[in-house]
Amino acid sequence: MNQYLKNLNKIEFVVTNACTGRCKHCSEGEHSLSSDVIDPKRAADVVRRVSELYDIKTVMTFGGEPLLCPDVVCAIMREATECGIERRQVITNGYFSRDTEKIRQTVERLYMCGVNDLLLSADAFHQETIPLDIIRRFAFEAKSVGIPIRLQPAWLVSPTDGNRYNQKTREILENFRDMDIPVGEGNIIFPEGNARIYLAEYFKDSAPVNPYVEDIYDIRCLSCSPNGDLLYGNIYKDDIMKILEDYAP
Repeated sequence: MNQYLKNLNKIEFVVTNACTGRCKHCSEGEHSLSSDVIDPKRAADVVRRVSELYDIKTVMTFGGEPLLCPDVVCAIMREATECGIERRQVITNGYFSRDTEKIRQTVERLYMCGVNDLLLSADAFHQETIPLDIIRRFAFEAKSVGIPIRLQPAWLVSPTDGNRYNQKTREILENFRDMDIPVGEGNIIFPEGNARIYLAEYFKDSAPVNPYVEDIYDIRCLSCSPNGDLLYGNIYKDDIMKILEDYAP
């Protein structure tokens, strides 16, 4: 076992960078609806083979908007379920279709493939371009089939700061009170991508660091990009076990 990966316990997949939102806080910058999509068979193979060697506790899919590609998400989560991985997590903005029946069918598929931690982005930034009624419908369907769901707001400066974006976020979260959906701790916006451009005034005094940067000497999470990049290799070109074996900071 590679000494730099001895504490590896999570695998995450950026399913696609395509997104239905145009959020000014997004650390990835501008998105389009045309983007690479990760290959579901290769992704499932990574889950299976890595979990055979490491004690993987969580498999996560996100984006972009991952539910633009439900076949990929379901393939990954189905494999994670079959491998007995404890947490099967999807982060979504809930807006992949306006069609009520398609929303319902997609949610049912998520339930059937074993998703057990659904994080729904809801805040002032997402709701500038994503209709609230659509994500309420998505949340309703998820609760109806029994998928555990939490709201995942993005906070500017801190969750207690009184800036206008946070005030709007609190108003939006109130729209879910009747649905009895818990609010997760969310995340603090850091100055990368769009946030560096559109929210620069809020980072003049102090700027939160990116909390998702891994310690290169103690990798705990493998993150796979839509084009297959992972660590210093690529799952389309290299054997995943070889990538892990050869990794060195």
